[in-house]
Amino acid sequence: MASRGSESPLRGRQIECETLDQLVATVQAGHSSVLVLRGEAGIGKTALLEYARGSASGCRTVRAVGVESEMELAFGGLHQLCAPFLDHLGHLPGPQRDALGTVFGLSAGPPPDRFLVGLALLNLLADVAGKGPLVCLVDDAQWLDEVSAQTLAFVARRLLAEPIGLVLAVREHHLERELRGLPHLEVGRLSDSDARALLDSVIPGRLDERVRDRIVAETQGNPLALLELPRGLTAAELAGGFGRPDARPLASRIEQSFLRRMQSLPVEAQQLLLIAAAEPVGDVTLLTRAAELLGIQASAASPAEAAGLITIGTRVRFRHPLMRSAAYRLAPEDRQNVHRALADATDPHTDPDRRAWHFANATTVPDETVAAELERCADRAQARGGVAAAAAFLERAAELTPDPARRGARALAAARAKHQAGGFDAALELLDAAELSPLNPRERAQADLLRGQIVFAARSAGPALPLLLRAAKRLEPLDAGLARETYRDALYAAMTAGRLPSGAQLPDVAKAALAAPPGPPPARNDLLVNGLALMTAEGFAAGVPMVRQALDAFRAEDVSREEGLGWLPLASRMAFNIWEFDSYLALSARLVDLARETGALSVLPSAILLHVSARVLAGELAVADSLAAEAAAIGEATGSRFIPQYVAMVIEPWRGREAAARQAIDAVIRDTVLQGEGKVLTATQWARAVLYNGLGRYEEAYVAAEQGYENPQELGLSIRSMVELAEAAARSGRRARAAEMARRLDELAQASGTDYALGMSAAVRAQVSDGPAAEAGYREAIERLGRTRVRVTYARARLLYGEWLRRENRRVDAREHLGVAYEALSQMGIEAFAERARRELQATGETVRKRSVEARATLTAQEAQIARLAGDGLTNPEIGAQLFISPHTVEWHLRKVFTKLGIGSRRQISTALLAGTGVTA
Repeated sequence: MASRGSESPLRGRQIECETLDQLVATVQAGHSSVLVLRGEAGIGKTALLEYARGSASGCRTVRAVGVESEMELAFGGLHQLCAPFLDHLGHLPGPQRDALGTVFGLSAGPPPDRFLVGLALLNLLADVAGKGPLVCLVDDAQWLDEVSAQTLAFVARRLLAEPIGLVLAVREHHLERELRGLPHLEVGRLSDSDARALLDSVIPGRLDERVRDRIVAETQGNPLALLELPRGLTAAELAGGFGRPDARPLASRIEQSFLRRMQSLPVEAQQLLLIAAAEPVGDVTLLTRAAELLGIQASAASPAEAAGLITIGTRVRFRHPLMRSAAYRLAPEDRQNVHRALADATDPHTDPDRRAWHFANATTVPDETVAAELERCADRAQARGGVAAAAAFLERAAELTPDPARRGARALAAARAKHQAGGFDAALELLDAAELSPLNPRERAQADLLRGQIVFAARSAGPALPLLLRAAKRLEPLDAGLARETYRDALYAAMTAGRLPSGAQLPDVAKAALAAPPGPPPARNDLLVNGLALMTAEGFAAGVPMVRQALDAFRAEDVSREEGLGWLPLASRMAFNIWEFDSYLALSARLVDLARETGALSVLPSAILLHVSARVLAGELAVADSLAAEAAAIGEATGSRFIPQYVAMVIEPWRGREAAARQAIDAVIRDTVLQGEGKVLTATQWARAVLYNGLGRYEEAYVAAEQGYENPQELGLSIRSMVELAEAAARSGRRARAAEMARRLDELAQASGTDYALGMSAAVRAQVSDGPAAEAGYREAIERLGRTRVRVTYARARLLYGEWLRRENRRVDAREHLGVAYEALSQMGIEAFAERARRELQATGETVRKRSVEARATLTAQEAQIARLAGDGLTNPEIGAQLFISPHTVEWHLRKVFTKLGIGSRRQISTALLAGTGVTA
């Protein structure tokens, strides 16, 4: 510490203190501010948090501290932070209130999605801040339980217009992925001059200058080291440097300094410090009870308090987190007794999980009683959504299980929980351990399934496919429903992977799925899987009737939450594959709604991607942009960039702005998670083909479309690449290739039988025909597509017909169709194709003014999305729940929307948007 008259109350920390002062000032002014303090152990992060707390006048402050031994207790960090605010839970919307109540163990209910918990925490803090500015300080964030750390990172990214400050202190190289992109400040080492001054302030006697220089050099400007290391040196060492250099790492040296100070205390004081270190909650009553069980008097704490190592008031607090770890090393031989005493002192009804954890730490040999209790802890953690904690309980339970068969089952359950928590490597290690035990046939099949799911999620679809196929076959006689779901996932993996050089292929999965026994009701699931399998095994036409029957059932019948989240993604994709556009639009919309309602962010991003594609084909780019903004919000909240990039890649090629489209395509190509996936390679080439056809650069479109069509077994965009390939081939003089695509598309369209498919096929056929045949094809295309909602394809057919008429020198007829195409494409925002129509109109002698972006088009993507939702009648809390922001932030955005649109009420929003004002270019 420096004197109060110095520039900063913390020596050498002027910049850091000014940054914290600015954060507090921002919060006092009514806005949010977030800061991550990073630095090595002992660098002064805790002191800076105390400075922030002291400077936050007029603000309510709340503090939480991560503790390494508490990392396995789900939501423990959040509960510590929120404990003073639990009386505000009743102010939250029902689903959010229930989510926090469940994870905090206040009420029973199904495990909530962790992002719903994040939204609930955001709104809880916003509600508290409504009574006055709030500053939240979190120390040692690297020791928070995983789900608490993830939730706080989520909230940090969503804070905006609330008077809330959040400061997270974390050691360097920890939580880098979770906290990426948040404002941060590196807390560096003190300068030599500040280090010497700090050292002189704590050593009252004579200090040899050479010894001082050595200490300054060895502590490398670490304040805690400067304060603590000299305490362990003798007067002779300080005076002349007659001591042995210590080469241990700095953090270890600081802990050793603390350890030496603790070892100088009476034995009972040391034992009390060990109990306090093993019981990290800071519960004074629990510390006292455990000490009594070990025969330690309460007065034993006095020497430790006098030495400045610990403070016992309303809570037990160590002066520094490194003191806790040093205290835990005091007497390794006593730890088991201490944990046993803490377990005996812990109430089994109010805190059964921590009691079981203490018993587990007190046990060194297999013990079924302790293992079974840990398994029950895992069940409770799962019920709260704490899958990481459940995994830790199950892993320790497996280690303590004496029976090999039961040990394998628990290791398998731990692996499953690790997978759910995103710990793929740890899950595979636990799977390896489980498979060393005598698993029964069902468990063996489940192990195969889990390994396949992990490989699919963590690596790629190709290596996962044989594992999923083997699991499905093993599950057939054991669980027909799970087997059917596994075949579904295997088929999807095969379509995603494509271009497999060896091993199981899509036909292999299809044949196995067709040979499998039927699953349980409803029958639509069997129809969907078998229809897809038939398409692969016997040809497209063979599977279409069965797929259509399944789609009709999905649209007409009720679908439960669990079934919808599991089956609607494939149902939507199959609707796209057989050109059932109404089903595609309806089912993808239902999937998005279902994922939103349940907070299922594991499904919502891909659901949005499906629905964006449908909206783009319908010519509703404004709605697609709104969905893209939602995908971006989810990506920002979850730290995942891939889905927002993929969504942009679906939209931008149709818009036709080359720079933006290429940026989106390149971002997807660079994504390391899915590099080499066949489906992604197909999608990027399809996107290029659409872009270049729109720009009229047919050679480039041809090259891209050829690559996009390389793997037609993927269906989807591989088949759609045929449409782009036919147009690019026809316009670049490759008539034979265009005719081949026309024939293949016609076969598929005849099997589909929808106006969408037949109309698109007719347009392609017309491009490789001449005279009356060409004109008949274009007219059929326009008639059929005019009966559908696929407005983009309809407008393209008008454009193609108009271009053909102009080449036939039928200028008057051409103007009609080119004019319709130009107006429609321009209104939809399909700019490059619209520009093609404008150029063709000019070639007919028509004068056409190029449309320009409205000067009043000033809303950002998020403002436009909020405006549309408000115009649709959603309340601020409903909008906030959908976009993962607080209602106060929604209101803040809406005030800006009203100003930009020049309106005064929500009732005017829809009219203003329909008039074309306020939509960004």
